[in-house]
This record gives sequence, C-alpha cells and structure tokens, in this order.
Amino acid sequence: MTSRSRLPIEDVVSAGGIPWRRNERGEVEIAICGRRGEKLWVLPKGTPDDGEPLEATALREVREETGLDVRLGEPIGSIEYWFTANGTRYHKRVHHWLMEPVGGDVANHDHEFDEVRWVTIPEALELLTFEGERNLVREAARRLGVDV
Repeated sequence: MTSRSRLPIEDVVSAGGIPWRRNERGEVEIAICGRRGEKLWVLPKGTPDDGEPLEATALREVREETGLDVRLGEPIGSIEYWFTANGTRYHKRVHHWLMEPVGGDVANHDHEFDEVRWVTIPEALELLTFEGERNLVREAARRLGVDV
C-alpha cells in the first residue's frame, strides 16, 4: 500500500452509561436502546458538545436516548474500536459509567431509537449487538453482585 492510498486517521471520543435498577423481584435490570430494522441493541452513548466534560456528555446522552434522568455512578470502563466513514479512518473510545435513574421514563426516549427497554442482565447479554458492550455489562454485573 502506498502512502497516497492510506486514509487519514482521526481519534474520537464518546460517553454513555449503563442505567440500572432492581425490579420488583429484586433482579438487576439495565436500559438498552434498539433499532428494529437494523436488529441493533446498544447501550446509550454519544458525542460531547464543544467543551463538554465526558461525565456531562454521558448524563445528557443517556437522558436523550433513554428518556431517563440519571445520577452518575462509578466509571465502569471503556471500549474502543475502528471504523471508516467519508474517507477517514476513525479510532473511537467510548467511556461508560454506571447510572441510577432518579426520574423520567423510557417511553420518553428520543427519535434515535425505535425502542428502549429494561432487561435483565442475562437478557442484555443475549440482545446486545457488540461484544465490547456485553463485556461492560458483565463488569457492571460483577460490581452489582449479579452472577452471570
């Protein structure tokens, strides 16, 4: 490959979270976001506005994408991956926090997803599309004392 054919590389960052609660049976559930047409299920996340701290981005994106008002918990980890778009190769890092809901409702999620639903940890591990996000959920389960 010659240097003329190499794509430019850009580092990008996003932030999001794992909103969690205990249901009436005492099971931990998390909120995940889906697009039916794409058969895609993911954790809520997004890109910072100019000058926005990652923690604020995570809270805003979770609120927008899930309809939940959440309280920031401990950092749960980061995932990274590569993708190509518009002639650029991107190296993306996505930072996640545990988050507890303090209000809102998943019925109030934004237009970005068709559906947001509460699922148990085992259900999330079955539904989530990407292994990196499944690994974050496994770590969240460990920290929340849930066997998986």
